[in-house]
Amino acid sequence: IADLLGKEEDYKEELYDMGLLHDIGKIGIPDDIIHKDSKLTDEEYEIIKTHATIGGQMLKDFTSIAGIREGALYHHERFDGTGYPEKLKGEDIPLFGRIICVADTYDAMARDRCYRKHLPTEKILQEFKDCSGTQFDPKIAKIMIEMINDGTAEMITADI
Repeated sequence: IADLLGKEEDYKEELYDMGLLHDIGKIGIPDDIIHKDSKLTDEEYEIIKTHATIGGQMLKDFTSIAGIREGALYHHERFDGTGYPEKLKGEDIPLFGRIICVADTYDAMARDRCYRKHLPTEKILQEFKDCSGTQFDPKIAKIMIEMINDGTAEMITADI
């Protein structure tokens, strides 16, 4: 995604590292919630949402990778301002947070999870179309749709 946005190599390397650590805050979430194979209760969902803040706190003094704290903190912000933890909106969300949001959502839909099988490609594409401008930055959602359509997204996740 960053490559298609024309970002420099340093930015892409930092973003890659952010992507690896964006969910580090899940360490602070009880395993029975993380591995639950059915729908979360409202209370469990509120607990799991704290992983972004926990991750941001864990990485606050980690300075060797620029933006690493913010990658963990902002990857669940939504373009329409209804995300968490800070309800940032639009371009107030750092670009890397908007990119990680799209990439992480694709990964979540394209892979089997303990609570469901991966979604069909058509469903994933529809989700990105439906949520463009609400959950996702429209420019980044468009890039992801292009990557799904040309097979790039599937090739990348196959390598992980």
